[in-house]
Amino acid sequence: MSKVGYRFRFYPTAEQARELARTFGAVRYVYNFALRLRTDSYKAGKTINYNASSAAITALKKQPEHAWLKEISSVPPHQALRHLQSAFRMFFTHQSRYPKFKKKRGKQRAEYTRSGFRWEARTKTLTVVKLGKLKIRWSRQFQSAPSTVTITKDCADRYFIALTLDETFTLLPKTQQRVGIDVGINRLATLSTGERVANPRLTLRYERRLTHAHRVLSRRQKGSGRWQRMRLRVGKIAARIADTRADHLHKLTTDWVRRFDEICLEDLHVNGMLRNRHVAKHVADASFGNISRKVAYKCKWYGKKLLTVDRYFPSSKRCHVCGYIVESLRLKERVWSCPECGSVHDRDENAAKNIEHAAGHAVIDARGGRVRRVKAAALKRNARRTVNRSKSRALHDA
Repeated sequence: MSKVGYRFRFYPTAEQARELARTFGAVRYVYNFALRLRTDSYKAGKTINYNASSAAITALKKQPEHAWLKEISSVPPHQALRHLQSAFRMFFTHQSRYPKFKKKRGKQRAEYTRSGFRWEARTKTLTVVKLGKLKIRWSRQFQSAPSTVTITKDCADRYFIALTLDETFTLLPKTQQRVGIDVGINRLATLSTGERVANPRLTLRYERRLTHAHRVLSRRQKGSGRWQRMRLRVGKIAARIADTRADHLHKLTTDWVRRFDEICLEDLHVNGMLRNRHVAKHVADASFGNISRKVAYKCKWYGKKLLTVDRYFPSSKRCHVCGYIVESLRLKERVWSCPECGSVHDRDENAAKNIEHAAGHAVIDARGGRVRRVKAAALKRNARRTVNRSKSRALHDA
């Protein structure tokens, strides 16, 4: 049994949309109030936890100018406080940055726990407090009852409802097949079987429309009716890009999980790639991180195995035939010949075969030593010390 989240399209009535607008505003106000309170208290030498923040919100509701906070359900604002507590916990454990204030425009969300909704499995009816019955387009089947319900509104003014469920998945049949996959920009993915997946380059496809829409939006008076309509148009174009990309990656990763029992990927440092201004847009468009995440949880659901190779393993520079590692290989060199055995390699296909062979084993780096995590400064010092291993030395240590 796995905890999953299913998202469905939700069509509110006019009254429900108004109530949701008030709820989103209250959630945003409570979150920002608590964040400001905790920030100011910390600067004053005091510490405020979740219980103190909750007590401060309770006292805030008793004030006449904040009586409107009592007109909505109390569940979403308190869930916002819990999310803020989690954000601070991740910040203090160095897993994320300092929490930011929520904005009025952009994606809005409100989360309801079991006390805030009622689920009828027989009729598939979901009733949320203060909203009533919701009109939901059920696009997939599920068996368990939701533990939490999250209503979101995106930049394209679309409403979605996400259900947190405990689902049991049927394991896929074994195929006894193993594959190594190298992801890239020119080709989205190259498989060790020789298959090549083209990069749809969705950002480039919609770039002209999106750029024109942003240019027109910048000339509108902020807050006016024409500005609001143009902002919505920009949001719809961005939503089209995101939805098309997600659909493509879902179909692609599901096909891999069905066909192969073991999938081998490279542990790429995507955040580091995004700092390179020359390729950041293309890396974000290809969405390397989403590919890894989708393959990971789908392998867990359907009983398949995901193996990874360390990011410092020279998969592109190593000849998969004899093991020779070239001194340097420029990014524009897509085909290269091995000076040791004379084999001619397609750069991406050679990397995919190396990833398949090395995944799950103690791999060797370009200097002949075991791959291990090192500091960035050490990488810069050792970047030009690449030497070849002996031809007789195997890829995997005993």
